[in-house]
Amino acid sequence: MNTILREKTLIGGQKLEIAQGDITTEQADAIVNAANAELQHGGGVAWAISRRGGEAIQRESNEWVRKHGSVSHAEPAYTSGGQLPCKYVIHAVGPVWGEGNEDNKLASAVSGSLRRADELKLESIAFPAVSTGIFGFPKERAARIIFSEIEKYFAENDKSGLKLVRLTLFDQPTITAFIGEW
Repeated sequence: MNTILREKTLIGGQKLEIAQGDITTEQADAIVNAANAELQHGGGVAWAISRRGGEAIQRESNEWVRKHGSVSHAEPAYTSGGQLPCKYVIHAVGPVWGEGNEDNKLASAVSGSLRRADELKLESIAFPAVSTGIFGFPKERAARIIFSEIEKYFAENDKSGLKLVRLTLFDQPTITAFIGEW
């Protein structure tokens, strides 16, 4: 069971939450996968999502790349949730720390995921701490960018159907960093 640690209501009425737990157990309409551009889910959050969600997620990811090509930071892919409790997995390409322009790439991945959720007419979405694990993005810096992009998205998209955005964080150092930036 995931535990809500912090919550607030944004200017448009959407609820923003920080939860401690396992994103693969979220009951949200969609969860965000911190993916690579080729949607090969071999490590970190991507591996956990693919393992728990079953073969359908990797199969659909492969089909997406065959049809659309590599996934960009600004235009996330999506698949079904497979055996996960969510309807969809939105595959956001987070930046690898040290590759250049990381802040803008992370901001694009977050806003792109929210936009994709609206395109899919979803009401709830759960994010991990995109790029802060195996991609090495500093946790506090990522938290500031993620919070800022979420607030900016809803300020600019008052017709969004999203009602809940949850950041589901797994480990204590990440939780501490995000709560510190709250």
